[in-house]
Amino acid sequence: MPSTEASTRGPADLDKPAMARARPFGWFLVIAGAIAWIASFTLVLERVELYKDPNATASCDFNSWISCSDVMKTPEAGLLGFPNPFIGVVAFAVVITTGMVLLAGARLARWYWFGLQVGITAGMALVVWFWFTAVYTLALLCPYCMVVWAMMIPLFVWTTIRNINHGVIPAPPALTKFLNNWAWVIVALLYLAVLASIFFKFMYLIIPSNA
Repeated sequence: MPSTEASTRGPADLDKPAMARARPFGWFLVIAGAIAWIASFTLVLERVELYKDPNATASCDFNSWISCSDVMKTPEAGLLGFPNPFIGVVAFAVVITTGMVLLAGARLARWYWFGLQVGITAGMALVVWFWFTAVYTLALLCPYCMVVWAMMIPLFVWTTIRNINHGVIPAPPALTKFLNNWAWVIVALLYLAVLASIFFKFMYLIIPSNA
């Protein structure tokens, strides 16, 4: 049975970064999970419209290289045999629920945190694949997909750091201290890497040549 976080909170908890503590991390899961869930659910609705009318224009179709509908028509948009956004609708609902449980004061078992880590790591691996495929294989960008990417990066980083701080993932003290101090820098660098890859791939469209 879950017990309240208050009953297990002690002075040692103050040694952990704020985002590794129950309430801040709970709020983070709810907010990031909700943003990603809304983006995924919107994509599901857009995909339904495309099923009804293959020539329909999605709300996130802007030009020849920023187009959700063009991405959703590719085989890569159904990696497991059904539209990829359905994965996000289910997965981010779990993330939101976990955050709400933490905010309610419950303490979750180690096996749950390990399972969540596995799930979020798998989700991050999928996002890396989606990013590479969208940018370098399809040369098409989906704005709602990029919202999901933007949420998955800090979700992966902070879930990993939270689990390291709470002993779910064994790590030496030096690595734990480094990650605690540099977590947001790591997130920022990952954002920068994604933006740089998009900029340099589509630079000829972003900055058209006058020649």
